[in-house]
Amino acid sequence: MIVEVERAELGEVRVVEDPGVELGEDGARLRIDHFGLSSNNVTYGVYGDAMAYWAFFPAEGGWGRIPVWGFAEVVETGSPHLTVGERLFGYFPMGTELVITAGAGSDQAVVDTAPHRAAMAKAYSRYARCGSDPLYRADREREQLLLYPLFMTSFLIDDLLGDAGDFGAEQVVVSSASSKTAIGVAHCGRRRRVPTVGLTSAANLGFVEDLAVYDEVRAYEDIDALATVPSAFVDIAGNADVRLAVHRHLGDDLRYSMTVGNTHWDHETAVGAEPLPGPAPAFFFAPAQIAKRNDEWGRGELDRRLAEAWHDYAGWAGGWLGFRDVRGAEAVTAVYRDLLAGRADPRTGFICSLTPGATEG
Repeated sequence: MIVEVERAELGEVRVVEDPGVELGEDGARLRIDHFGLSSNNVTYGVYGDAMAYWAFFPAEGGWGRIPVWGFAEVVETGSPHLTVGERLFGYFPMGTELVITAGAGSDQAVVDTAPHRAAMAKAYSRYARCGSDPLYRADREREQLLLYPLFMTSFLIDDLLGDAGDFGAEQVVVSSASSKTAIGVAHCGRRRRVPTVGLTSAANLGFVEDLAVYDEVRAYEDIDALATVPSAFVDIAGNADVRLAVHRHLGDDLRYSMTVGNTHWDHETAVGAEPLPGPAPAFFFAPAQIAKRNDEWGRGELDRRLAEAWHDYAGWAGGWLGFRDVRGAEAVTAVYRDLLAGRADPRTGFICSLTPGATEG
C-alpha cells in the first residue's frame, strides 16, 4: 500500500496497492514501521520536479510519491550487507514497504545502489543502522523521525552561515518561524550566540514567542519594524510577498538571502512582481553542504558534530512538542491535506503508519 499525489495538483491524493517487487541481487525488503509527516514533506512535493524528489520512488503517469523519513525493519534480504531483523532509519515513500539494493556501506549505514538512484544525492540514499548509529536512541525514535531530517537541514544552514562569517550580518532573519526547520536554525544560532529574528503569522505569534529561542519575533505585517542592520535572510516560507518586503525594507543592509523551502507553497508570486532589491536569493541544497563537510571533516566528524547538536536540540524540543500517532491510509492522507492547507498545529508532530489501526493522540 502506498500514497500517491498528483504532481500537478498536490491536493489530489490516492492510495494504491503497490505490487510486490521480487528481490534482485543484493536486494532487501524493508517493512516501513512509521514515518514523520510535516510541512517539510509538502516542500518535497512543491520542488518535486525542480529538485528531482519524484525520482526517488517513481510512480506511473502524472502521479508522484512524496518522500518521508522513517524507520523500517529488514524482513527479507539477498544482500550480504544486511540481516533480517535489522532496524534502519532513512528515506521512504508513504507506504508499507520498500525494496532497496543494499550496496556495501559501513558499520553505521548501507546505501541504496539501485540504478535509478545513482544520480541522486547520496544523503538521501543512505540508510542508518540503528544498532550502531550515534544519533539513535530507542526512547527518541519519534523525535528522530519527525525532527532529525529537519534539524539536519537546520544544522547545515547554520553551518553554511557560520562558515561564511554570517556574510557580515549582525542578525539572521528567518521566515516561517513556527516551522520546525526554522526553529532548528534559531536553536543552532543560539548555540553560536548569533541574534536571530523570527517572522511568522499573527496566528502563530504567541507560539513562537513562547519557544523563547528567537531573540526577537515579528509578525509578517510588522516587517518594517525590523532593525536596519547588516542582515542575512533565511527564507523558509517561500512567500514572495514576504521575501519582497524583507528585501525592500533591509535594502543594502541585506548581505545574504537564502531560499530553503516553501511552506507558503500556494503564494509564490509577489503582488506586482517588483524586482527584488539587494542580493539575489541563493537556493540552499543540503546535500551540497554535506558533501563539502565530508570532504573537509570526513563523515565521522560530521556525524559527531551533528549528534552533539542533535541530542541538545532533541532534549530541548521535548519541552514544547507533542506527538500524535496516526494510523491507516485514510487518517494519514487527512493529515497530509491539513499540512498542505496550513491547518496543522505547529505544536504537534505527526507519527504516521499506513498499517490500519485506531488513531491515538
